[in-house]
Amino acid sequence: MSKRASPRPSGTAAGERTAEDDSTSEYESDLDEGIVEIRHRPGGPKVSHNGARSGAVKGMKRRLSEWTGSGSRNDNDYEEGEEREQLLDPNLPDEEAIELYSMNSGSLDSFDDETGPKANEENSPYEEVRAAVRNYDEDIPCNTVRAWTIGLSLVFIGASVNTLFSLRQPSIGLGALIAQIIAWPLGRAWERLVPERQIKIFGLSCDLNPGPFNIKEHSIIVVMASVSFSVAYATDIILAQLVFYKQNFGVVFQLILTISTQSLGYGIAGMMRKFLVYPASMIWPENLAAVALMNAMYEKYEAPDPSIIGGRMPRYRWFGIVTFFSAIYYFIPGFFAQCLSVFAFLTWLAPQNPIVNQLFGGNTGLSLIPITFDWTQIAGYVGSPLVPPWHAIANTTIGVVLFYIVLSAFLHYTGAWYSQFLPMSDSSTYDNTGGIYNVSRILTPEFTLDEEAYKAYSPIFISTTFALSYGLSFAAITALIVYTYLHHRQAIWAQYKNSTNEKPDIHMKLMQKYKEAPSWWYFFLFSIVLALGFISVLAYPTNLTWWAFLLAVGISFVFSLPIGIIQAVTNHQIGLNVLTEFIYGYIQPGRPLALMLFKTYGYITMSQALSFVSDLKFGHYMKIPPRTMFMSQVVATTVSCFIQVGVLNFALGNIEGICDLTQPQRFTCPGGRVFFSASVIWGLIGPSRVFSPGQIYSGLLIFFALGAAAPIAFWFAARRWPRSPAKYLMAPLIFGGAGYIPPATPLNYLSWGFVGYVFQHLVKKHHFRWWSRLNYLTSAGLDLGLALGTLIIFFVFTLNDIEAPRWWGNEVVTTTMDYQGKAVQVVLPPGETFGPKTW
Repeated sequence: MSKRASPRPSGTAAGERTAEDDSTSEYESDLDEGIVEIRHRPGGPKVSHNGARSGAVKGMKRRLSEWTGSGSRNDNDYEEGEEREQLLDPNLPDEEAIELYSMNSGSLDSFDDETGPKANEENSPYEEVRAAVRNYDEDIPCNTVRAWTIGLSLVFIGASVNTLFSLRQPSIGLGALIAQIIAWPLGRAWERLVPERQIKIFGLSCDLNPGPFNIKEHSIIVVMASVSFSVAYATDIILAQLVFYKQNFGVVFQLILTISTQSLGYGIAGMMRKFLVYPASMIWPENLAAVALMNAMYEKYEAPDPSIIGGRMPRYRWFGIVTFFSAIYYFIPGFFAQCLSVFAFLTWLAPQNPIVNQLFGGNTGLSLIPITFDWTQIAGYVGSPLVPPWHAIANTTIGVVLFYIVLSAFLHYTGAWYSQFLPMSDSSTYDNTGGIYNVSRILTPEFTLDEEAYKAYSPIFISTTFALSYGLSFAAITALIVYTYLHHRQAIWAQYKNSTNEKPDIHMKLMQKYKEAPSWWYFFLFSIVLALGFISVLAYPTNLTWWAFLLAVGISFVFSLPIGIIQAVTNHQIGLNVLTEFIYGYIQPGRPLALMLFKTYGYITMSQALSFVSDLKFGHYMKIPPRTMFMSQVVATTVSCFIQVGVLNFALGNIEGICDLTQPQRFTCPGGRVFFSASVIWGLIGPSRVFSPGQIYSGLLIFFALGAAAPIAFWFAARRWPRSPAKYLMAPLIFGGAGYIPPATPLNYLSWGFVGYVFQHLVKKHHFRWWSRLNYLTSAGLDLGLALGTLIIFFVFTLNDIEAPRWWGNEVVTTTMDYQGKAVQVVLPPGETFGPKTW
């Protein structure tokens, strides 16, 4: 049989059994009579009421509403109010009605022979998904020797490079996007060069060359890269132990710790599929750019659209052009004219004026005039603004303006928290002389707190935005709980009860032809990894008790669903790092290593679970068989753990002076150093000496109440004025959306918000054809170009000690107090202190 036959679209109701893809019997969808087309346009609904069109309209309206409602209701139980609830979903277009038209034979004239039949199929009700994801499936193999070989090879390269460069300041990372680009020529080369023969692996016959390199094989490779390229959080624990605490429990402990922290989230991910993967409303916007790029790479033919910029060329060519110019352009702000990166021109005019630098600086200031010409500043901390929906961008920007500009300026210039002696915005800790806090002065030889030395030295002080970030973290947690209860409790409970018989959308229908990965697979893996976790914390002198370990895992499990809902809709994840530090700092103070472990199991387990869920949604969009997804994720994650531990130990043993601040190649271990400092502040000193009543930052506890009250106020406002923008206010995002400040600054978020407004609101509203065709590819091209430009500058210039040109455009920024981190209003003379007399 020829293996080079062109793939056939299976549509909504077709599909054959293929051994490697775990395919099952043909799935038949229950289409309503007539064929409908979904369109969006401003104004009220325009619905015809005659004949077959009326039946089609009612069927589609019912289909749109049923997804949000309880799966237990049948079609006869449909109520008109449920349609309105679905159409008020923030991801649906603002002030737009969904129009449904019956398509006649003439409606297909604009389609070619391949796309014409597919146009008759139903599609996602979300235009973001329609713009990026195909509404049909193809019967092509993906669980192939080629996909596994290329995927695991890239896992080895990516995990090694990222682990090595995570030790460097500033660090450089390879993302799954780069793996997606590299895999394409590798797959094509395999297709042309490897002979066509069958081989046996573990007794199973496999095609060495299964034919044309296809989009599903490519997707499997991207999933492997996604779960393995990120450096394990546990490596920072290992660094803190080996380098700063001088503890070495051995390689076995390091492997058990890394595998357990990286893989414990799989069990949670498996349990969350019915809530975070299957529903159409769980969009996961970060996946759309990757899906759009993937589809463009395998685009055989798409009718050109001369009416838009770039519409005459294939979409992949547009992506290539954007990538090329993005990489070339980065040499300007990244090397030749660095003043363009943070264009704080007012600080150049008054470089030694602290107030000017505090208000307008882009490094340690508020950046009241946020100008940058560097994509790194726009997308470096928050991600591309061309991906999340506009309402998510707006909520985040509201939080930045209200809290990090208005409230921060008010608190700072009224002297709250002795702010006149401290910077406006940075992530360092200070003592009562205004100098960097010397942690070594309060440590015993056993690395526990010396209370007498602490009382004789100084309390800890932090910058205004740093303090405010802790308060907003408290508010984000309570806001998340209340918001989820108000807005999603019924849907969560209904899906919990009726997840087996709810009405699927088009993508869920297409996936039902494949065998699902059984839940017991996830539970079994969870049990194994949980046992490894117990070994890591109890078989070694970590000082973490068994019940504290279970508490950390329980925190991850409880918060995975509400935070996952927020991330799936808005592309933002609310972190639990501060909450876990806060909890453990109170319940078992004075145990810095135990705190690091508690924080990792309580925060990273949830973060990893949602990362796995995001990849499952990517596989859902790409129609990858769930069992193949499970195996590729688990194998790649496990392999990467061994690679990362091996590379870390190799670097520690072979790079001279590693983790020293004066290390010539800048391998100063920034992540491990910050992790160590956090373990001292939260685990050694403890939050009771920082946030409890009577302490310097005790006022921040009011944010717990503020976070709980805000969602209730927004909920009542949306009910009182249902057509007002109040329905789009999301308290968890307003409080926690800007979680990277500091070290990020308002410059990063305000420039990100402005670009997001342009593309996700103005361009989408007025140039929807361009947006739907090229927006996500433009985003991917800008990101990849930036990565390539950064790597070239690093390997060509930095490693060869070639400095940037010495001229005004590169030197003016270094003369400002903002750049130097010295924008402080009051500098004490030697010997004087500020703050409380006792602590």
